[in-house]
Amino acid sequence: MPNRMSARELTELSQAFAYLGNTLLAPLSRTSDVGLDPAFWEAFPTFGDAAVERACDSCAHVCRVLADGADALQRADVEYAHLFVGPPKPAVPPWETAYRTDGGVGFGQAAVDVRRTLARLGLAVRNENNQYADHMGLELLCLSELCARTAAGDERTAALLGPFVREHPAGWAGEFARRVRDERPDGYYAGVAAVAEALLGVVLARLA
Repeated sequence: MPNRMSARELTELSQAFAYLGNTLLAPLSRTSDVGLDPAFWEAFPTFGDAAVERACDSCAHVCRVLADGADALQRADVEYAHLFVGPPKPAVPPWETAYRTDGGVGFGQAAVDVRRTLARLGLAVRNENNQYADHMGLELLCLSELCARTAAGDERTAALLGPFVREHPAGWAGEFARRVRDERPDGYYAGVAAVAEALLGVVLARLA
């Protein structure tokens, strides 16, 4: 599978996926609220892709709307909890297994596969939420590491990049983004999920 991405593009993708992964893995109050600034999304790398540009424009618009009200950070955290935590359960499951089965959640094959990829990178899932490895946030963080190591010239990692992105985050990012959009069409995370989906499309196109 050819790689049409330069080291610079791979580095930028790594940074973008790292931000998106952390944003989907925990509320903004526990990560970084820099994404609530419209200027952040206006400067976000689009790689010349129209879908990424539209998604970033949507994020910037939502940030402007949030800024007009009181406590944008708290509202974003409430939205995050509703979508991905509950109670009683997440409105939108953030785990791949839920999209590969009849909606069941647990330590499924996808989580096993992602754990194996992490292990090949010398990494492991260690987080205070004890999330399954097939959480979208963790998959994007894994992809971030794959992009970074590929940019550094690691040929073994480069061989993992294409199969991982195809078999894992890109395989369910569209449905995940659709469910987030259906649940909160004007919300912050609808934009974030759309950016992730579009960026994954960029990677697939460059690897085709």
